[in-house]
Amino acid sequence: MSSHDTDHGPVRQRRKERPPLPVVGQPPTAERSDAARNRKRVLDAAKKLFDERGVAAVTLDDVVAAAGVGKGTLFRRFGDKAGLAVALLDEQERTLQEEILTGPPPLGPGASPVERLLAFVRAYVAYVADNTELVAMSQTSSPGARLRTGSHRFWRQHCEFLLASADAPDAGLRADILLAGLTAEQIGHWRHDQGWTPRRLANAVARTAEQLATH
Repeated sequence: MSSHDTDHGPVRQRRKERPPLPVVGQPPTAERSDAARNRKRVLDAAKKLFDERGVAAVTLDDVVAAAGVGKGTLFRRFGDKAGLAVALLDEQERTLQEEILTGPPPLGPGASPVERLLAFVRAYVAYVADNTELVAMSQTSSPGARLRTGSHRFWRQHCEFLLASADAPDAGLRADILLAGLTAEQIGHWRHDQGWTPRRLANAVARTAEQLATH
């Protein structure tokens, strides 16, 4: 697994020992074919229902009935609707992470820290805007749930590294402030209550991120 020290090179000695970035959705160990089949049926059914009705209107019983599996199968694999949300988001998050680690610049290595930060902000806003209900559910399933996910640790470490590489003071605090403004609840408010398009929103947040990196 890659780390930011690998794709950016050491910037300061204090960052050389930074642990590898956590990548969500590591491929599971060998899974029985019937279990894998049931997992796919549940996820396919959940995605279809969420797309058709909206996340809030779908119950676990709806998912079980559409998937044609027992309720115990769903609970054992996913726990609740928040667990389904995390599983459905997993592939998209892994794709974005891989683009950050090994993709072309400016999102991937090869651009300046500020350019990479702005590219990340735009990509992340687009991801949340496309999946607002699911991301909101995964972030609010319990107090502090957003801060405990592997994906959040990845986003935060990436932002902190880029801010520190740009010589921004208090890089970790600034990374926290940036990500706190990009929760699904906040992005949903800007889009649906304020009427901002995802593009306008991404550009506005990118300008704020640039201020955090350069002042």
